[in-house]
Amino acid sequence: MFTIKKIKVTAFSGFFYLLVCCAFIQSCSTNAEKKPDEKQKYTIPDSIFKTIVIDTVTKCQLINSITLTGQVDFNQDHIVKIFPMISGIVDNINVVLGDYIKQGQVLGSIKSSEMAGYSNDLINAETNLEVQKKNLDKTKDMYKSGLASLTDSISAEASYRQAQSELNRIQRVLKINGNSTQGDFEIKAPISGFLVEKNVNNNTTIRADNGGNLFTISDLKNVWVWANVYESNINAIKMGDIVNVTTLSYPDRIFKGKVDKIMNVLDPTNKVMKVRVSLNNTDYALKPQMFASVTVTNPENKQSICISSHALIFDHSQYFVLLYKGKDDIRITPVTVISSIGDKTYVSAGVDEGDKIIASQAILIYEALNS
Repeated sequence: MFTIKKIKVTAFSGFFYLLVCCAFIQSCSTNAEKKPDEKQKYTIPDSIFKTIVIDTVTKCQLINSITLTGQVDFNQDHIVKIFPMISGIVDNINVVLGDYIKQGQVLGSIKSSEMAGYSNDLINAETNLEVQKKNLDKTKDMYKSGLASLTDSISAEASYRQAQSELNRIQRVLKINGNSTQGDFEIKAPISGFLVEKNVNNNTTIRADNGGNLFTISDLKNVWVWANVYESNINAIKMGDIVNVTTLSYPDRIFKGKVDKIMNVLDPTNKVMKVRVSLNNTDYALKPQMFASVTVTNPENKQSICISSHALIFDHSQYFVLLYKGKDDIRITPVTVISSIGDKTYVSAGVDEGDKIIASQAILIYEALNS
């Protein structure tokens, strides 16, 4: 009897142990299946959620853009080259490249025998006029007294007028050459601006017929940017197109302008067409010879889905955005980009108007979702 009970207890204990083992194995299997799901689940931490920007997908007018290379140049309408008016020796040069010059400022002087000759001519002309004036008065008096003929009076009048004309000529010549009677020619600035070219120094001997300029002054308040247009883009450029210009010196600053000149010939060397952009430069930020990036924008008569450029993620040769449904429901969505202009990107597929997307720290969240 004792033996039978012992066998029953042992069998029951074995059966119970078998059930516990099965339950344990099933529990382990369930936990193993849940773990991968739990790893894929991502919730934006509160510390990050407070700083992110959630943007709404909208529709806006489609704007196409072309980015061209270019270079800043002087506005040739606001530039003056100063050439030598006379021959001589340069002296008293007191300016250097980059100096701001005021209109009428003396840049230097030229010691010249020509100026000494003009001074001598002035004295001779003044003396001759005085003599001819006295002769005219004397002849008129004699004509009234009957001691001189009408011909003598007319001849004296003509001589006086010739002397007056010669004095006026000498005075105009002196005025053109600075009105100096001391034998020195003063080189004065005809406009205000920056000294951008200087080709002489003190004691340089110059000639009026050498063809070279002494100084160049430019008013940099307005500059030109010449952009290069390749043949494939010529049909996309029109007069009046709005452009955004950026430079290496100011990567975060956009200079606004428009196309105001199209050179309808190709450069035979580079095979590009030049277009000109005129820009205001009141703070003198743009310097001639700076390299520039010129983005030409051209609005079209149709609407497109547009998103913030900060929402774009480029990975594996594809653009993505993070579609936001909730802190724990973020989806990686591929999009097809048409073009990007500044902070705005136009897309043709991937998101719809009204969708919410993450527009800041997108790469950080994207990497967390993929980890």
